[in-house]
Amino acid sequence: MWDYTEKVKEHFLNPRNVGVIDAPDGIGEEGSMACGDALTLMFKLDEEGRMADVKFQTFGCASAIASASILTEMIKGMTIEEAEKITNQDIVNELGGLPEQKMHCSVMGQEALEAAIRNYRTGETTKAPERTGRVVCNCFGVTEPEIERVVRENDLTTVEEVTNYSKAGGGCGSCHDDIQEIIDRVQAEMMKATEAPGEKRMTNIEKIKLIEETIEREIRPALRQDGGDIELIDVADNKVIVSLRGSCAHCPMASFTMKSVVQDRLRQFVSEDLIVEEA
Repeated sequence: MWDYTEKVKEHFLNPRNVGVIDAPDGIGEEGSMACGDALTLMFKLDEEGRMADVKFQTFGCASAIASASILTEMIKGMTIEEAEKITNQDIVNELGGLPEQKMHCSVMGQEALEAAIRNYRTGETTKAPERTGRVVCNCFGVTEPEIERVVRENDLTTVEEVTNYSKAGGGCGSCHDDIQEIIDRVQAEMMKATEAPGEKRMTNIEKIKLIEETIEREIRPALRQDGGDIELIDVADNKVIVSLRGSCAHCPMASFTMKSVVQDRLRQFVSEDLIVEEA
């Protein structure tokens, strides 16, 4: 029995924005019914270029339905540029968490949104070129670039985690060695990218100190202007755990603030590989 949050249950039992938009400006499809999960997401822009209407149809589990439902609520009123910054972790945070084995549902939501935006901009309905390539998991049709992406964006280190985020390796298991090789390569690339030639790598204490200084100098003043605040909870490798306070804690745009203010500025002043998560 999966341990779902109350918000996941609410969006599963009462999903928002289910349906079809006539002549949508953008439409994206992800997943496959043959693999157990499929999602179609579409949107319509208003005269100001904001998402006035968003609809979805999905075939999948409670997590897939809840992820799609909360995503449509998150991006309503956003511009294309704002919406394309949404990550699968933003979706998970808005739901208050997902079981590890169901993280692929949030990834499917992010990818469907990206496909819809790409369709709006180019008219294309196929997968992005950077996501096509050698199929590693034949059971679920997951390609090498798709595995590389979930490893890089979510800092995954085990085959089990990759399966949770992409389904790759969740069938016969014959691709496990290939998946581990991809994990090792991407992790090595990420580690190398954090170390400039001839430059000493920051210690964890140095990193925490720089994060605290950046929050105090670059982030907290901006949040306090709107009655909000932020608290640093923990730092684990390249993950920064924070908690929004004051008016920011209950703001509908909290996930956008977390991504476009907190994470962007920490990446700018501390390290490009930092991933910010809400406690």
